[in-house]
Amino acid sequence: MFRIEGYRVLVTASTKGIGKGIAKVLLQAGATVTVNSRSRENVERAVNELSRLGTVYGFVADLTRRGDVEALVQKAAEAMGGIDSLVYVTGPPRPGMFSEIGEEDWDYGIRLLIKSAIWVTKEALPYIRSSGRGSIVYVTSVAVKEPIPNIVLSNTLRIAVHGLAKSLSRELAPHVRVNAVLPGHIMTDRAIQLAEDLAKRTGKTLDEILAERAATIPMKRLGKPEDVGYLVAFLISPYASYITGASIPVDGGLLTSVF
Repeated sequence: MFRIEGYRVLVTASTKGIGKGIAKVLLQAGATVTVNSRSRENVERAVNELSRLGTVYGFVADLTRRGDVEALVQKAAEAMGGIDSLVYVTGPPRPGMFSEIGEEDWDYGIRLLIKSAIWVTKEALPYIRSSGRGSIVYVTSVAVKEPIPNIVLSNTLRIAVHGLAKSLSRELAPHVRVNAVLPGHIMTDRAIQLAEDLAKRTGKTLDEILAERAATIPMKRLGKPEDVGYLVAFLISPYASYITGASIPVDGGLLTSVF
């Protein structure tokens, strides 16, 4: 499908939601995949389910702990015999307006959304450099282009990952390609969490909020995690060999900005 048979890919935060959708597509396309969660139960469940699609490994690691990240990359490289591509996904910080977010939330958000990206990149890069077909894909959010109400942490902190991606795309070329993907409203547990939060604020039902959200999207539906996975698979494949430094939305046309 994408000519990535035998590619060895580490996908972080990938036992559910967007990360799991990405892992599923990569396995279907013939890649060997390592998935990750901080929950052992989630890792075991995901590996059991995804193993029907291909060769998959799973390891427990909390991305906000540097030691865990170091161990994750080492275990993934040992299990797969190396790492060709890193797909960076991370769980969301707590939702809330600026006035509702405390200092500890900002500290945790920085570790979750910025430092984790730096740590996993630094650890995985030696393997990716030596693979001969290396690439990195950072999965963030359309919020980096057009802020979304009541998620000030994501709106603010995820932008830094795009600065990292653009810098690395120039520093590592031509041997490693680095791109970013910006999911829009994708039907995940996070989407439900944000919709429930907005429902409480407005007095509307969850179904009403989801229907209103879909109505704002030109494609008139929320995306599926696999929709993100198809783009990621393309970006790490040879078909994208001349694409680096790009930030590409998967949003059904949600973004209104030209650039």
